[in-house]
Amino acid sequence: MKKYILFSLLVLINFAVFAQFKVSENKRFLLKDGKPFFWMGDTAWELFHRLNREQAEQYLKRRAEQGFTVVQAVALAEFDGLHIPNPYGDLPLENDDPNKPNEKYFQHVDYVIDKANDYGMTIAFLPTWGDKVWKSTWGNGPEIFTPENAKTYGKWLGNRYKNKKNLIWILGGDRNPQNAIHERIWREMAAGIQESVGGQMNAMISFHPQPNEKGSGEWFHDDEWLDFNMFQNGHCRDQAIYDKIQGAYNRTPSKPVLDAEPIYEDHPVCFNANDLGVSNAYDVRKYAYLDIFSGAFGHTYGCHDIWQFYSPYRPAVNNPHVFWQEALELPAANQMKYVRKLMESHPILDRIPDQSLIVENNYSPAERIQATRGNDYVFVYSAAGKSFTVNLGKTSGTSLNAYWYDPRTGKSKEQFSIENKGTKQFTPPTAGYGNDWVLVIDDKAKGYPLL
Repeated sequence: MKKYILFSLLVLINFAVFAQFKVSENKRFLLKDGKPFFWMGDTAWELFHRLNREQAEQYLKRRAEQGFTVVQAVALAEFDGLHIPNPYGDLPLENDDPNKPNEKYFQHVDYVIDKANDYGMTIAFLPTWGDKVWKSTWGNGPEIFTPENAKTYGKWLGNRYKNKKNLIWILGGDRNPQNAIHERIWREMAAGIQESVGGQMNAMISFHPQPNEKGSGEWFHDDEWLDFNMFQNGHCRDQAIYDKIQGAYNRTPSKPVLDAEPIYEDHPVCFNANDLGVSNAYDVRKYAYLDIFSGAFGHTYGCHDIWQFYSPYRPAVNNPHVFWQEALELPAANQMKYVRKLMESHPILDRIPDQSLIVENNYSPAERIQATRGNDYVFVYSAAGKSFTVNLGKTSGTSLNAYWYDPRTGKSKEQFSIENKGTKQFTPPTAGYGNDWVLVIDDKAKGYPLL
């Protein structure tokens, strides 16, 4: 009996150490330490490769202050990350061999991961950018992975970081598998990670693809190691990504879903600034609310000047405009905390997407009306301030509070009471380009505070 009790205690201790993150019971959300976790991410792909320790701390500190909870960063980076050293002169591998990681390089990675933890942030950790698996016109390669060394590398990383409680694993690195060998490489890397950390329950893993119709689920939805699905949207304006999110949400087996690379702030729209201009805060906000309201469990923000950490000392890609330190304060970066504020203001785990709430539910992406609800609340996003009609009676309460939430400021206005029956038309305070609003309706008896 004593041996059994001791074994049980060891299991519990190990679970406490490793199982920081898990998928919620309803398979729609993530939990951290047993509590709902809202993913408010930033793409800092070159964080480990281009920033020194002081710069990394500056970046992480500011993003934590702005309400971000996740930073997506890559160990073997995109910009010739195998051959151009980090700020301390260290390369990640010896002779481009995944079986021979460079200890000094990964000591810097260790430092950044630990510093993120100090600021209460999670690292969404990519073992490699995908051009090390499949070479394309976007990225410098070279292709170094095979199924065999991918598993060895995954085991090495898993063993090194198995005790980090602020780490989620992301495979893929902006590349879609082109053949069965590529798929096997990613599967073997996942297997290596899981083997080192003690099994599936101890490693939260997803896959970051290029734009496609089904996201990571195109190849790996039925794989047990894939805990949640990811999309990216190709950096174009007003794409119906909400339909793709909804499609992934409806797949079986059920898995959480996330837009992990939407249009970046200050990015050439569709990579064509001459004809389409550069994205702005409004472009960024629309994807955040439309994606989440269509079923995503969180959202990733991105900035063209930040992901590459644009500076006078490194080559630039696609004409960034301001150095990364200044870009930290771009408008949408400071508006993402309002997304998080809204989503955490009401119960997270019972929230579902529900377009049946809205009579006018088929507008174009630029003027989209998108609805989500919990058991006792409703959120409706109007992308351009258009009026809409709500089918009431789908949540608890006979008397409801309602008000408008401003995604630009995080403030509310025009609070009023309504009965929870029939239909009612609502008109946002302002309309037109840049005038997006969220209608908040909740059960008056629950006493939710006004945001």
